[in-house]
Formats: sequence, C-alpha cells, structure tokens
Amino acid sequence: MDNSYRIDYISIIEKYYTKNTPLYNLLIAHSKSVAELAIEIVASHPELGADATFVYEAAMLHDIGIYLTNAPKIFCTGDKPYIMHSFLGAEILRNEGLEKHALVCERHTGAGISAKEIETQNLPLPHKDVIPVSIEEKIVAYADKFFSKTSPDKRKSLAEARASLERFGNDTLKRFDAWTELFS
Repeated sequence: MDNSYRIDYISIIEKYYTKNTPLYNLLIAHSKSVAELAIEIVASHPELGADATFVYEAAMLHDIGIYLTNAPKIFCTGDKPYIMHSFLGAEILRNEGLEKHALVCERHTGAGISAKEIETQNLPLPHKDVIPVSIEEKIVAYADKFFSKTSPDKRKSLAEARASLERFGNDTLKRFDAWTELFS
C-alpha cells in the first residue's frame, strides 16, 4: 500500500482532540495498532478485494467518538456511556461528510450488535442492527478486538480477544469465530 490517503484523518482527529494530550496519544496509539493489523489482514487476503486505503483511514477514525464518553481510566471526560462511542463517532464522521467511514465506526463495537441484543441487554443505543456488513467493516471490527485502550501497544492473543467478547453472547462469538476463519 502506498502512503497516499483520500482523506486527512489526522486533521479530522485534531479537530476534536488536542494534540499530544494523554487522550490524543492513546487514541492515536490504539488506532495505529488496529490499522496496522487491519492492513496485514488486507495484504494476506487479496481475494477479499478490500480497499486497503479505506481500511487504514477507517481504522484510524473508528474510535473518534470516545472523548464524548465517561471513561476516566482512558482520559475520557464526557458524559455519555462508553458503549455509545461508536454512534457518537459515526455522527462526527457523518458531519464530516464521511458516510462509509461512519458506518465502520457505528458497527465496530463487539463483533457488531443486533437490535435484539441492544433491546435484550437494555443498552443505551438506538434499536437497530449495527453489525458489520462490508468486508472493510468486518476487518476493522475484527482487528479492533486485539487491542485494548488500556494497553494499546500490546496485541491480545486470539483466546484473549475471544474471551473479551464472551459477555456479549453467542451471536457475537459466532460472528467473531467466522471472521477468524475468514481472516486466518
């Protein structure tokens, strides 16, 4: 992949985050780790036809909404529940005119969340399916499961990534396992 991008994702991030603050540095470190793994997946699977440039951009922007949430352990001082960061980030990206990037953002939490799961678990999210659809959405969501924000440079093992999804139920694990098979 060459290093030319269609959008200036750093300028977009810096519109909402102050450069060189702990939150900015954490967001960049986590997003780069996710983006690098996502690009490894794209490179290993040319048969999937994923758009590498878009995957990298979307991975860099997938967590742009975290600053609006209340997650002090990762320097987020907003007032919304953390699980809402995907919808909040999608709204930011839509306001930037980036609908495809917004869909990646909106659909990356867990291995996607169905409207039924949102309702059953009483999650503070709109009651609609937010499950990755495009191959690019699936790649970014999958890569994201291997990096936590508390240790953004440490890659989780497959077992650790899978274990982090167990609380979301069997449907989530089935999607993750299908992605593991597809991307391995």
